[in-house]
Amino acid sequence: MLREKFFSDKAELLNALQAHCLSVLGDAISDSDRASLLLSGGSTPQTLYEALSESELDWAKVDLALVDERWVANDHAASNEAMIRRSLLVNKAASARFIAMKNSHDTAHAGHQRCEAAYASLKQPYDFCLLGMGSDGHFASLFPYAQGLAAGLDLDNNALCVAISARQTTVTGNYTERMSLTLSAILRARHIVLLISGDAKRKIYARAKLSLDPKAMPVSALLKQDKTPVTVYWAP
Repeated sequence: MLREKFFSDKAELLNALQAHCLSVLGDAISDSDRASLLLSGGSTPQTLYEALSESELDWAKVDLALVDERWVANDHAASNEAMIRRSLLVNKAASARFIAMKNSHDTAHAGHQRCEAAYASLKQPYDFCLLGMGSDGHFASLFPYAQGLAAGLDLDNNALCVAISARQTTVTGNYTERMSLTLSAILRARHIVLLISGDAKRKIYARAKLSLDPKAMPVSALLKQDKTPVTVYWAP
């Protein structure tokens, strides 16, 4: 279920990924008059989002939502929503419909049901889901040994979202309280891309393909499932 696309540099990767994403969204709009795009945070995706914001597409027919979010204010420097609003919800893409993951509840656990209801309004199956992978083997906010990880990886769990309390590490930083899509929700996407870069991440990816312990390396559960194909984009 894995498709690997390895590129010589990031510019080549981002050009190919932009074309892939626009093609999927354009086809979805043609077929059903609406498209849904699930987004991840990070500096490499931000470059992609800036390019997408200048791209020709009927953005008013596109639903945007996050794969995961830190439980911080939506104008906080660490907020994925804030980054999406700066980089993608501008220019030609300003008319897209954005579904926020963070809400006004004090904790992710308290805000779970409201998040679940908001995400239920997204077009399914999702058309395109962009994921990243951390140096600890996490994806979305499904961190190793986190509280909520078991529910997040349970393929029989029909919930779309899960509140996560991660163990604080150099990867999580101070922001251990998160909301994340569940793996079962992610697998409802027609196209899933795992975006990674650098030799260190490529080695982690190779380890994850062999891992037998998704609690320790959660991304292995994504790579080994047999429900939905995953395309891996990598560049140095």
